[in-house]
Amino acid sequence: MNSTHQSPQDSRPAGITYADSGVDTAAGDRAVELMKEAVAATHGPQVLGGIGAFAGLVDVSALKAYERPLLASSTDGVGTKIAIAREMDIHDTIGRDLVGMVVDDIIVVGAEPLAMTDYIACGAVVPERIADIVRGIAEGCRLAGCALVGGETAEHPGLMAPEDYDVAGAAVGVVEAADLLGPERVRSGDVVIGMDASGLHSNGYSLVRAVLASAGLALDAHVEDFGRTLGEELLEPTRIYTGDLLAALRDQRSAGAVHALSHVTGGGLAANLARVMPRGLAARIDRSRWEPGAVFSRMADWGSVPQLDLEGTLNMGMGMVAVVDAEKADAALAVLAERGLGARVIGEVVGEETLPEPGARLEHVVTGAKGVEGGAVLMAGQHPGWD
Repeated sequence: MNSTHQSPQDSRPAGITYADSGVDTAAGDRAVELMKEAVAATHGPQVLGGIGAFAGLVDVSALKAYERPLLASSTDGVGTKIAIAREMDIHDTIGRDLVGMVVDDIIVVGAEPLAMTDYIACGAVVPERIADIVRGIAEGCRLAGCALVGGETAEHPGLMAPEDYDVAGAAVGVVEAADLLGPERVRSGDVVIGMDASGLHSNGYSLVRAVLASAGLALDAHVEDFGRTLGEELLEPTRIYTGDLLAALRDQRSAGAVHALSHVTGGGLAANLARVMPRGLAARIDRSRWEPGAVFSRMADWGSVPQLDLEGTLNMGMGMVAVVDAEKADAALAVLAERGLGARVIGEVVGEETLPEPGARLEHVVTGAKGVEGGAVLMAGQHPGWD
């Protein structure tokens, strides 16, 4: 009797490939090809090498001119705003949000950002989507004058759904030690300048999404107050202040004017400003000096959100604040105005002992925010048009 024999190796089922497990390296390579041009556009002569290297290289020979260079670093993400981007299937603005959240923490100490890296985790690599995200990051870096020198895209099948992704970034900058900004420079009599936000920026979206769900609002609904759809308003990119603030710090008219900066992110204006107030001093902020954009009043109305909860979560229209020498405030405001950034004096620095006991409606004092044992911020008055 004739018989056919198979070796044990031939009888085994086909092996599991990396692609079978859900990781598509070819898609990753395609994403890199789509983003290369945008990333390269952020590179000046100080950047060595190109995309694909294991590490980004930046020539820092210019630091030799510093007497005592201090490196500043920051890392952040954009939170649940990503859920809005995913539902809208618009992904090129999230990258700009990421840059703003990172580099504008660096400028707070007076540092110029030098280089940034990004990290994208996703359930499945969709090359066009990943490239859109990175193009947004590159555009943000261009606006901030910062090189995008590296990144990583990680595919996590089984841990994340195919449409899920998250982004994070880190940047490093430099400041001369003698030019370091912070609480040590703040003096009684200084004024507080508030700089316009572009919208909600990238904080408080868990509250925002809860409001939308409660009110049954659709992202594609046109909102007359916004002049566009709700989703388009919510995806408005975070304003990047770095270039404007570097101009104010370097302009001879406003040289030495800025004593401290505060990036208004999670926790709102009062909690973040308190982080740069020294012990014994307080910032007295008058809400009547600015009117938050329509998106803030709409959130309050749609969700019946108490105002103090709203302003302890969102930026309320002020994305960055500066504590400035009162005699040079006009010069600083002039530089910002020339760059098209709306700004105004919204408060003053006083001795903490002079603060009145909160008594009027909505008047309250914030101290000890985010673990900083410093001064205080008094929020008083009311925004124009708000009850």
